[in-house]
Amino acid sequence: MSRLTRTADSVSAPVPVPVRELSVVSADGARIHVELHGPEDAPAVVLAHGWTCNTRFWDAQVRDLAVDHRVVVYDQRGHGRTPEAGPDGYSTRALADDLEAVLKATLAPGRKAVLGGHSMGGMTLMAAAGRDAVREHGAAVLLCSTGSSRLTAESLVLPLRAGALRTRMTAAVLGARAPLGPVNAVSKVILKYATMGRGSAPERVDVCARIVHACPRGARVAWGHVLAELDLEARLRELRLPTAVIAGTEDRLTPPVHARAIEAALPHSLGLTELAGMGHMTPVEAPEAVTAKLRELVASYVTLEGAGSTAEAVSEEEVA
Repeated sequence: MSRLTRTADSVSAPVPVPVRELSVVSADGARIHVELHGPEDAPAVVLAHGWTCNTRFWDAQVRDLAVDHRVVVYDQRGHGRTPEAGPDGYSTRALADDLEAVLKATLAPGRKAVLGGHSMGGMTLMAAAGRDAVREHGAAVLLCSTGSSRLTAESLVLPLRAGALRTRMTAAVLGARAPLGPVNAVSKVILKYATMGRGSAPERVDVCARIVHACPRGARVAWGHVLAELDLEARLRELRLPTAVIAGTEDRLTPPVHARAIEAALPHSLGLTELAGMGHMTPVEAPEAVTAKLRELVASYVTLEGAGSTAEAVSEEEVA
């Protein structure tokens, strides 16, 4: 296990413009918004964001990696430009279905990619571990700030003693229907406390606040209920790809106890990196560390022969 400290970066750089955008159809007919960045024939990276976030959460990684990688990002259902699902459209199975649809639509048969997931995105990778598309296209995995089970029991967001009361109250918070309201000084203080390290720069807090507050309430609540009941421990043991884990030492939502349990349970662990002073939003709080780990995984596990090209025929509707 290694530990890294924070370095500075610019969060004010221009938002990456995708080379191509797709609307991919998932198993239940849900349409998933997908963006492709960077050279088509470069080594591929596929990134899945977390609860209440969207593709913009990965902007720092896209800006860096798309210079010499094919970077695929997509909006989880109900987030960003992906429509909300029906009442039965929120589950870990849906997360796996959506990822599988994205991989099939954006990667040619046999083409390998590094798969990265933050928070619920990491849970997506665990949920899809046994899927054919993950076995076919996955070269290696990066799990950032995530957990496989007991999210409400281990959460430190509420300053209460561990036990049944804290667990019940945390579950209630995850499923709360109250609107988040506008992004202002007060809401940013709350968001920073719950999701980021104490030393996080104001501009990074602002970026995260604007992303999180843009999430539709219906999707936020529906996925909150899924997370409250999450149990992917069996699926985690099916994740047989080389897998690296990253966690922030000040993460209250998914404290490092989760990362340590995941690292211990992985069939092919590449180790755990703890980011000193970071909270839950590691790709935004410590973008250089997360991007460097993705580059390292590509260099080690994606061969030039495996870089390939984007899937030639995409039957789903192309939106740009």
